[in-house]
Amino acid sequence: MTKEFKEFILRGNVVDMAVGIIIGAAFGSIITSLVGDIIMPPVGLLLGNVDFSNLFAVLKEGKAAGPYDSVAAAKAAGAVTLNFGVFINTIISFLIVAFSVFLLVRSINRLRRQQEAAPAVPTTKECPFCLSVIPLKAVRCGHCTSELKVN
Repeated sequence: MTKEFKEFILRGNVVDMAVGIIIGAAFGSIITSLVGDIIMPPVGLLLGNVDFSNLFAVLKEGKAAGPYDSVAAAKAAGAVTLNFGVFINTIISFLIVAFSVFLLVRSINRLRRQQEAAPAVPTTKECPFCLSVIPLKAVRCGHCTSELKVN
């Protein structure tokens, strides 16, 4: 069983998938930082110094009565909150990741179309005597042994 597991793990597509997952997780953390640290502060500034990560609604008061200055203060007091600002940040992060993946898939599809459109370079030819398929550089047919003219 260990041998089979080792064979499974060492197959190329499993390793490729693992690398993709690791790169994807790293990309996700970069996007989270981009949204939280780069995009949302100017947006919040334009909207009147709003910090989206601290937009919340109190569903149930905690031990200490509100109003609470931040989500952390509300959580520390034991309040139950609806953190819609964090949700907005998550939606923006998702849209950026989805757009990035779209651009990647679009580029790959464009490359595939270009490869399909490019004429294939022939690597074989037909023997004029026996009509068998032989390599392009052959000087003698491997099937009928006829000598061929070199082009």
